[in-house]
Amino acid sequence: MVSSLVPKAFGAKVLLDLHDPMPELMTTIFNLEKDSLSVRLMRRLEKWSIARSDLVLTVNAACKRIFTSRSCGPEKIGVVMNTPDERIFPFRAPQLDPSRNGAPAKRLVIMYHGTLVERNGLDLAVDALPLVRQAVPAAELRIYGPKSPFLERVMGDARNKGLEDCVHYLGPRSLEGLVSEIEDCDVGVIPNHRSAFADINTPTRIFEYLALGKPVIAPRTSGIQDYFSPESLFFFESGNAEELARKIQYVACHYNEAVQRAERAQQVYLAHTWSRERQTLVNLVSGLLESKPR
Repeated sequence: MVSSLVPKAFGAKVLLDLHDPMPELMTTIFNLEKDSLSVRLMRRLEKWSIARSDLVLTVNAACKRIFTSRSCGPEKIGVVMNTPDERIFPFRAPQLDPSRNGAPAKRLVIMYHGTLVERNGLDLAVDALPLVRQAVPAAELRIYGPKSPFLERVMGDARNKGLEDCVHYLGPRSLEGLVSEIEDCDVGVIPNHRSAFADINTPTRIFEYLALGKPVIAPRTSGIQDYFSPESLFFFESGNAEELARKIQYVACHYNEAVQRAERAQQVYLAHTWSRERQTLVNLVSGLLESKPR
């Protein structure tokens, strides 16, 4: 923001992109207390920057509430969500499977993709898998993303649990490569641990699964529930591997119901496709350029 002070003095409009509330992200990544010096400093910098901007962009309703509660009025903040590009993730209607009516799945492919760090909870998915396999012995977990020390630890735990045959790390994929992998899975999981950041995040991965017609199991947090109802996603308590396992079991045994939930969730996705969010961005910037200086 310091670099914008001179242009602003000459009449330029300042647009501030706040994708993530940094105090919440810092407390999550570095395990800091919310009243620690560095977090308090970040809050002050955030407020100072917002005060000197003409428009603030953020990614969801939860983040907007946070910024307005500590820095400015809601009229100063616009929401442009992170959603998949339809040119890469083409819309697919969910497919009912008559063979699964009322019977446990003979095959269940559970998919996780994204950053492989502790806050995103891959370890919870691995902890849930033995419980899932009590109902669906053929269940497997497929993992996609760049290698990390956390991944190595989780895969070691999977080996210690005797899960080598059903926990598969398949490496990173491009966005285009993820499409075929999602199409081949049965359910996508967002197995987050509870944290200040996870509670307000709306993962783009949810929309990627939904674009291709797949049911989603996600944590019961404000950043997700602002958009999705219990009739559209399967919710579990953040950090609770046992409840996550029960939700996966339910999807396996009631797959056509899960597909119907995915259909309802797709209505949310269709309201927030990237073409719609891009137009929202254009409208916000156009409105800023046409407005009188503050």
